[in-house]
Amino acid sequence: MKKKPHIKKIKDVSGFHVWYVNGYWIRRNIDEEFTNFGQHYQFNFIPKNELWIDQEQGKKETRYFIGTMLLMNRLHSLGYTRKQINRIATHAEIAERNKSKSIMKLKSLKNKEVIFKKIRKEFLKKYDGEVKVYLVRGDLVRSLFYTDFTQGGHDKVYKFVPKGEVWIDDDLFKKERVFVIIHELFERYHMAKGMSYDQAHEKASAIEYKCRKNPRIIEKTLRQQIKRNKVF
Repeated sequence: MKKKPHIKKIKDVSGFHVWYVNGYWIRRNIDEEFTNFGQHYQFNFIPKNELWIDQEQGKKETRYFIGTMLLMNRLHSLGYTRKQINRIATHAEIAERNKSKSIMKLKSLKNKEVIFKKIRKEFLKKYDGEVKVYLVRGDLVRSLFYTDFTQGGHDKVYKFVPKGEVWIDDDLFKKERVFVIIHELFERYHMAKGMSYDQAHEKASAIEYKCRKNPRIIEKTLRQQIKRNKVF
């Protein structure tokens, strides 16, 4: 790796150096699957003694990400499978997030529209079509619905997303939004047509990567995805 994506060292903890890193650069040059955070056993390009957190994620969730990575690393060293690690770490992170009084107050609300108003930050009119694209508070989505929500999602993957909507994480680097929107719309269309998530995600990742490397095709690809997505 010629260039190191390190931005700022956060602290040292339990033998690890914790860093904020340039997730945008990583996704463009190394691995588009790198999301909120990562460590060596998940991504072999990360040094064994480092924990990486995407700089865009903000300080409000850093403590959750560090705690989750330390637990995941400990479970990995004990020989747990990835499935077991993810399940245990998810439950632990949910428990930590639920210590927030404001989160528990939102979870107690019966009117989902009130919750959605808190989550939706902006209607992205530039990408307007039959399917609506919203910029959302990713930290609230992770605390209220799904801790592994990263970059974006849509109603064909997540039941908590209202019908005919695509959600884009507000923590995502602004220059990356268009790539993730293309990914989510492409994936949603194919899932609506009967393709499995794994297949649709793989194909969407390939299209996303192609657009990242070829800026000239971005606009045409985007308009195509907007046009063919319907409220199935």
